[in-house]
Amino acid sequence: MSTKTISEATEIIQNNLDYTLFSWSKQKGTTPIAVKHAEGVYLYDYDDKRYIDFSSGLMNVNIGHGDQRITEAVVKQMQEVSYVTPSCATKVRGELGKKLAEICPGDLNKSFFTLCGATSIENAIKLARLYTGRHKIVTRYQSYHGASIGAMAASGDPRKLPVDAQQAPNFVHIDIPILYRWEYGEENLLKETVAQLERLIAYEGPNNIAAIMLEGESGSSGCLKYPVGYLKAVRKICDKHGILLIMDEVMSGFGRTGKWFGFQNHDIVPDMIAMAKGLTCGYLPFGCLQVSDKIAARYDDAMLPLGLTYSAHPVSCAAALATLKIYEEDNLIANTVAMGEYMDQQVELLKQQHPAIGEFRNTGLLGCIELVKNRETKEPMAPFNAKPDEMEVMNKVAAKIKELGMYTFVRWNYIFTAPPLCVTKEQIDEGLAIISEAIKIADAATN
Repeated sequence: MSTKTISEATEIIQNNLDYTLFSWSKQKGTTPIAVKHAEGVYLYDYDDKRYIDFSSGLMNVNIGHGDQRITEAVVKQMQEVSYVTPSCATKVRGELGKKLAEICPGDLNKSFFTLCGATSIENAIKLARLYTGRHKIVTRYQSYHGASIGAMAASGDPRKLPVDAQQAPNFVHIDIPILYRWEYGEENLLKETVAQLERLIAYEGPNNIAAIMLEGESGSSGCLKYPVGYLKAVRKICDKHGILLIMDEVMSGFGRTGKWFGFQNHDIVPDMIAMAKGLTCGYLPFGCLQVSDKIAARYDDAMLPLGLTYSAHPVSCAAALATLKIYEEDNLIANTVAMGEYMDQQVELLKQQHPAIGEFRNTGLLGCIELVKNRETKEPMAPFNAKPDEMEVMNKVAAKIKELGMYTFVRWNYIFTAPPLCVTKEQIDEGLAIISEAIKIADAATN
C-alpha cells in the first residue's frame, strides 16, 4: 500500500468533512467510506478494500453498480439534447411514458416525471387534494415518505420530530400493528387493524379525506409486514368513501419485492404510484408520479397545476428507459424471487446459531434482521428511535460489519438485507457470513 494512496484517501475524506454536510449524521466523528469505484454488488475504496453492498446504496441500486449500458444511454442522449423545458416533447420522454404504462397495472397510464422520491410524494399529495377537493391525507406511523416538509409531515418516522414545528398540516396517522409483537391472536389482527382505520375515517370525516398513502412494502421502518388482506381492505374502504389510494413505491418498486411494484404482492391497483430509486437505480436523480386515466382526464381541458424545471429531463428519461430494459434483459425480477427465497432459507439457518435474532422480515430482496435481547420477551436490542447510549451494542455490530467489508443499512435493532437484484447465492453467502460474525456481538448481550 503506497503512501500516495493513503494520503489521497485521507485528503478526499477530509475535503468531504470540511466542505460538505452529511445527511442524518452528526458532522463530527463520522467516518465515511471514500468510494473510488463500484461494480455489481461491490464498492471499492482508495485503499482497494472491497465492500459488499448489502443495502443497494439506499435500497435503490437495484441493477447493481457500474453498468455501462446506462452510461452509453446517457451519453447518447446528451449528444442529442441534454435539456429542454418540460413544455417540449422528446422522443425518450414519450417512450418512457409508454413503457411505464405497459408495466403498471389497471389504467395507470399517465406519467408526471419528477426529480426524486420526495418530489413524487409532494406532487401526489397536491394532486390528490386538487382532484378530490378534500384536504386530509391518512398515512402510517412507522413509515417514511421523504425529507421535504410535506413528505416529512406525511411520514411517521422519528426523523420528522426535530422539524415538527414546521410540519405541513392535515396529515393523520394510523398505527398498523405487526404480527411479531401482536399479542391477541393472528385471527384478530386483520379485523382490529381494519376496524381501527374505519374508526379513524369516521372520526376525521370521510368527506375530508383526499387520500390514504401507504408504502407498497415497508422499508426503512423495519420491513414491517401488513396483516394479510389489509391492503385489499384499504382499497375497498377507499372505494366506498371516494378516497384515493396512493402507493409509495419509491423503495419497494422496480423488482425489489419480486414484482414490478410491492403492492402487486397484495393484489390491488391504486390510483397513483410514487416512484423513484429503482427507476434509474441512482445512476441519475429521477422520479415519477404515475396516475390513473380517470385522474388525468380531469385536466384534459383544465390546467394541470403541477410543474418542475427538470420534469421529464431527457437525460434522466434515457437513464430510466435503459434501466427498465436491463430489468427485463437480465431477468432481474425472476432472480429477485429466487434469491429472496434463498435469503429466507439461509437466515433461517442463522437463527439457529444466534439467539439475538428475533425475526427476519423479507419480501423478495427487501428484508431486515431484527435483533432482540430476549426471544421470549422480544425486547429489542435497541428501542425505537434509540438514544445514543441505547445504541452501544448495535453500534459495535455496525462497526464490525463495516470492518469485515460490508456496506449496509443498520438502524436501531435492524440489519437490512437488500442487495442489488443481480446478487448470486455465493454473494448472499458472503454477505450473511459477515453479518453472522457481527451478530456474535449481540449474542453476548442476550439474556
